[in-house]
Amino acid sequence: MTVRRDFQEPPRSRPDLVIGREDLFTSAREQLGRGGSVLLHGPAGIGKSTVLRALAADYGASARTVLRCSATESESHLPFLALADLFGLVLDEVSGQLPAAQRTALESALTGRGESTLQRDGLALRLAVLSALRALAAKGPVLVVADDFQWLDAASAELLGFAARRLGDTPVQMLCAVRTEGQEYDRHLRASPPDTLAVRLGPLTRTQVSALLDHRGYTPLSRSTIRDIHRTSGGNPLFALELGRALAESPTRPRPGEPLPVPTSLRALVLSRLEMLSDEARRTLLVASAGARPTLALLHAAGREHAEAETAQAAALGLLATEAEGPAVRFAHPLISAALYAEAPAQERRAVHAALSTAASDPIERARHLALATTGTDPEVAARLAEAGALARDRGAPSVAASLGLLAARHTPADSTPGPDERRLQAAEDAITAGEADLARDIARDVLTRATVPAERVRAWMVVIEAAGQALGDVDAVFPQVLADAGDDPGLLALVHYQLAWRGLVVEGDFAEARQEAEHAARLAAEGEDRRTELMALSFQASTETLMGHPGAPATVKRALREPQDPYVACHHNGAGSARFRWLIMSDQLPEARATITALLREVRRRGMVESEVHFLRFLADTELRTGHCGRALDLARESLRLARDAGIGEGASAMLASLAEASAGDVDRALALAREAADHAEVDGDQMYLSRALAALGYAQLVAGDPAATVRSLRRVRELEHGLGINDPARGRWHGDLAEALVRIGEPGEAQDVIDTTRAHALRLGRESVLAVLDRAEALVRAARGEHEGALVRLASVRDRLGRLGYGLEEARAAFALARLRAQAAALPRTGHAPLPGPASYDEAARLFRRCRALPWLRQVDAAVAAGSAPVEPASVAPPVALDALEGLASMERQVASLVMEGATNREIAARLFISVKTVEATLTRVYRKLGIRSRVDIVRLAAGRRTT
Repeated sequence: MTVRRDFQEPPRSRPDLVIGREDLFTSAREQLGRGGSVLLHGPAGIGKSTVLRALAADYGASARTVLRCSATESESHLPFLALADLFGLVLDEVSGQLPAAQRTALESALTGRGESTLQRDGLALRLAVLSALRALAAKGPVLVVADDFQWLDAASAELLGFAARRLGDTPVQMLCAVRTEGQEYDRHLRASPPDTLAVRLGPLTRTQVSALLDHRGYTPLSRSTIRDIHRTSGGNPLFALELGRALAESPTRPRPGEPLPVPTSLRALVLSRLEMLSDEARRTLLVASAGARPTLALLHAAGREHAEAETAQAAALGLLATEAEGPAVRFAHPLISAALYAEAPAQERRAVHAALSTAASDPIERARHLALATTGTDPEVAARLAEAGALARDRGAPSVAASLGLLAARHTPADSTPGPDERRLQAAEDAITAGEADLARDIARDVLTRATVPAERVRAWMVVIEAAGQALGDVDAVFPQVLADAGDDPGLLALVHYQLAWRGLVVEGDFAEARQEAEHAARLAAEGEDRRTELMALSFQASTETLMGHPGAPATVKRALREPQDPYVACHHNGAGSARFRWLIMSDQLPEARATITALLREVRRRGMVESEVHFLRFLADTELRTGHCGRALDLARESLRLARDAGIGEGASAMLASLAEASAGDVDRALALAREAADHAEVDGDQMYLSRALAALGYAQLVAGDPAATVRSLRRVRELEHGLGINDPARGRWHGDLAEALVRIGEPGEAQDVIDTTRAHALRLGRESVLAVLDRAEALVRAARGEHEGALVRLASVRDRLGRLGYGLEEARAAFALARLRAQAAALPRTGHAPLPGPASYDEAARLFRRCRALPWLRQVDAAVAAGSAPVEPASVAPPVALDALEGLASMERQVASLVMEGATNREIAARLFISVKTVEATLTRVYRKLGIRSRVDIVRLAAGRRTT
């Protein structure tokens, strides 16, 4: 089909169905923008047509003519059909420009009015297609859009290939999509121009599948279900959507251990090949589909005597992937396994599981198969499942333990001890550990509909509260109910007051209340002989006191670390090890902090504690960032954010740290977006504590982006929030130096000094050496703004050395940069009657330190400063003496800007000379106008001229 540009709809924005394809969409879009062609390839259902349509809609507006065709398998035998789709509507437009022989051949091929074949009219047809494209391109760019290129009839493909190879600089581009199972797209490139970019579409990640399902409205699906959809679909978007639709429409969800329902639309994709198998081979594949990690040995043990021959038959049909080495039996796609299992009768599936319950070597697998082979309650089966769950827990597989726990509950008689609900609660707690908060919450809510025992009810409520994460405000109504259920039992009350401590911190934003609740919870837990809760409460109290700058923090940390310890608490992200890490990093003990958090991260990974892993990755990234390993910090922060988004845990906190890392070592625009995302998360959750952290990250990113006015707005709000929260330790957020520096840049050195003085008092009391050094760096900038250049330079040199000794590599580099900028700025000032300023005006040291840190955004600032300083700076950058009287009453920065305006400098030139942003120049000029009672820069020039004539 041909669409003339004159009649096409207005271009629409890129559809958000191109989920997970942003990078390849951008690369394809850039290739088209350069005048090149694009070939999209990948397996069926991977989203080629969606991306093709999006690119055509996005880029097609720049073409005068868009030629389209979409082939089908059933029509691929019809010669010239694709050619007719492409040129049918433009034949009248181009036929008059073709030589007679070419016109006759093309009309005959497209209209069927005469017999035409490639054998008889080959050269004329080939030249006709080439000439037609050139004729269309002479009037404006042409875009050829061809979907399902693999079904193009052979004649059309040959003709397009002939023309594509000879178009040269003619403005004709091709945008095609072809189905491929591997990388075998080379033969399709022969029908494309030589400069064609081949773009392979691969499977989506779990997070991208989740976003796709959410976009289609399948929002009630739990994360554990989305995990199963991702696994079964293999990341194929079409398969994932079909599975999601089937689940959304199903009145009942699969029980633990059961496969997802495979809709008929997807079964049809594989069942036709399954029908070509012998009955025995199909039974062998069914056994393989039921096994977790099927091997030939397992199939033999399960009674499949001819497994080798039967799997070879399946591999020949493309149902199994052939392995070069190893005994594994792997399906070509997970959907084949799922469809095969779903198609089998329930009785046959139970028989397969019964065979595997004795054949499997792993006790966890044997227990799972026994459960799936058994109907009804069976205390022996339930006990074996509970034992398998404990083993999975010990192996660091809490998600498996949760699944086994639910199976155990299903087979547990109602009058057993432990009962079914107790086993469900254990499964819920395992799900929390595994990061499957929605599954845990659903289990706990289900238990609460039946439970009457106070201990079970409180335990279930604890799961509901834990599953809320930072959004404790969403479960605020739970606390009166759980207090009533706890009664006067000190052990149960300890659990409640520990969560109330978190509520005080997150919801109320009151550190003092949070500390008191934690202290109370620890006393109750000790009375109730619940050592785990006592240690968690003490750890929370220690962390809170550390952030508050409370004098009792060191003693509380020691109490939390006393024996006997609980292994779970010791490595939990809110446990004693984490509290100790916070104390170490805030006390400038960076090597010990790194060793501590690295050991904790290793342990939680071994245990499968997903939420703790998210937080510890973030903590380690923070440590690396402070020590100046910015590239390593960026990698860790991105990993933490990916895991957080995948699990739906700690997304705001991970986005906050990722913002800091991006601003230091990556993409500043991404840093700004992540900081705003983190702030949005905190606002939605009502989390004042993390809101201040997110805004501090935003302020830092704005400073790196060269927008000090925005930095001041963000960090002033942080100052207000932390004052209200009662946070007095400046080592917690370390934003104070950034605020002071930004205030200097916008011409507010007085407020900057106030920030420095107030913060220094707390830092001196707590012994925060690195904070004091950063404050001294900021104070040097204040002194420079007041004209005290010699003292500022001496202080900056001292600060650089102190930060280096403390191990704060990035802050050391920033001090060296400030020192170089100040030397360059001071060198431009007249030095009549004064000694030369100390040190050379060179950026080499700052550049070396930033390169060592891999702090790319800061390196770019150094490059900009060097470029701006490459031209000689004239002494006239200071206002002429005759005009100085007019500038009395202005701040230092305002005087410098006004003086440069008097000399005729543009805002951009002023920004370059003073190493500030253009926005800062504009804001400073606004204040100058107000103070001098004038309205424009022209008035400043007139003022200067007037002073010269008097």
